[in-house]
Amino acid sequence: MGVIRYLKGLFAPPPAYAPPRPDEGADKKLGSALLDNLIGVRAMFTDSGDLIIHEVLVCGVPCAVLMCEGMVNTQTFSEMFAEPLTRLRLEKPGPDSVLDWVRHQSLLAPDQKEIHTFGELFRFMMSGFVVLLIDGIAGGSVFGIQGFSGRSVGEPAGETNVRGSREGFSEMLRPNMSLLRRRFKSPDLIFEMTVFGDKSRTDCTLVYLRGAVSDELLREVKYRLSKVKIDVVLESGYLQPFLDSKPLSLFSGVGVTERPDTLCAKVAEGRVGLLVDGTPYALIVPYLFAENFQSLDDYSHRPYFATFIRWLKYAAFALSILLPGLYVAVGSFHPELLPATILTSLVVSEETTPFPLMFEALAVFFIYEIVREAGLRMPQAVGHAVSIVGALVIGDAAVSAGIIGAPMVIVVAVTAISSFVVPSLYEPVTVLRFAFILIGGLSGVFGVVLALCAVIVNLCAVNPLGVPATSPATPFSLYPMRDVLFRWGWRTLAREDLRVQDLAGSDIRGEGTADDR
Repeated sequence: MGVIRYLKGLFAPPPAYAPPRPDEGADKKLGSALLDNLIGVRAMFTDSGDLIIHEVLVCGVPCAVLMCEGMVNTQTFSEMFAEPLTRLRLEKPGPDSVLDWVRHQSLLAPDQKEIHTFGELFRFMMSGFVVLLIDGIAGGSVFGIQGFSGRSVGEPAGETNVRGSREGFSEMLRPNMSLLRRRFKSPDLIFEMTVFGDKSRTDCTLVYLRGAVSDELLREVKYRLSKVKIDVVLESGYLQPFLDSKPLSLFSGVGVTERPDTLCAKVAEGRVGLLVDGTPYALIVPYLFAENFQSLDDYSHRPYFATFIRWLKYAAFALSILLPGLYVAVGSFHPELLPATILTSLVVSEETTPFPLMFEALAVFFIYEIVREAGLRMPQAVGHAVSIVGALVIGDAAVSAGIIGAPMVIVVAVTAISSFVVPSLYEPVTVLRFAFILIGGLSGVFGVVLALCAVIVNLCAVNPLGVPATSPATPFSLYPMRDVLFRWGWRTLAREDLRVQDLAGSDIRGEGTADDR
């Protein structure tokens, strides 16, 4: 028995380590004694190097100004905050008089709030606010005098367009909100501030249009976000899985955009947007599959050209996932389907290469993904050089040495270019490409067709927040199809407003909403 207990103890997982929490007193109330509050701040902040505490007498009343170094605009702080406080003269000086002047008789900053706990003090101070504590007053006041540096508004890197705005979201939350407000000068555009991350305390904003969004949809989004339990939120992708209905599906029901005009268009259709401080990418829920093939330029071009571009994107998507698998399947199992000239070239190519067609395709695409990832992660100048070396030198040398066939290089090139036509679907396209190559090399065209049916079923199962991702194609609805396969003119599009909850098959309540749990 002793041996058994020893073995159990040997293979048992180690006890979970619970590190001391520096924010255990975050919910503690601020007292009226200034000295006790400063001792609590220093104890919880552990005297960090960026903590600035300046004690000052205002009309004989001890006060303290707290801020984080580098987070405050020093010029604005000196002119609008420090100078009025130091020059303040009151007839009856006292803590209550100073507090009344600060809150009701002055404008030290446009954004001014009251705080009552240490947690609120830390969150506002680390967001660029100045904190004022007055001896004899329980609580404090915070003033928005942010001055931290950040990237200015620029053109979106991944969603370029020919016509329209060149503005894209930046990493700062407040400027992103202003970009939306400039385009929606209506009080119906609502911003709801919230915080995620037990440690990071990241500011986030829900964006929706009152009167357009469904109350049930909004309630469900808030319910799912209330279940987020995570220590750190550094990007919107941290929150995306909590909004997805089918986390194991290849396709997501949550859209991502870095264009404020795109987010405004989706919000006008009854969607809910989520902005996260520190990232230029906003989330959109619910998001339909057909919207991956739409862009802002579609609504600026003539309808016939926009329709042509949209069909081009559908064809590129089909090529990017099916072409390699069909090439391997036909070359391995059904060579009679090929014309005689192409079949002769394929036979000559395969006779000079040492590997089977399936292995050759897998190896080439694997090397392509390595080259793409290296070019993406390396510095820009070096990345271009890596791409050129991988595409020209390695590819040409491999063909000349007889390691891979020339037809395979053509297939890889066409597939790679096609996959970049719809960049939002690059992740599922990459996985499906390898899956179809394996299936095509093992079971031929029939296996590829069955796998394609399985992918369609998987896509139809995606039901983000009660709205089918394949709507309005399935379930079919005639009027919304005016902007799916074809893009009708604005006379037709503007005839009737279409909300996402009005789509065929829409069940905003979905399966198991907040009311049902």
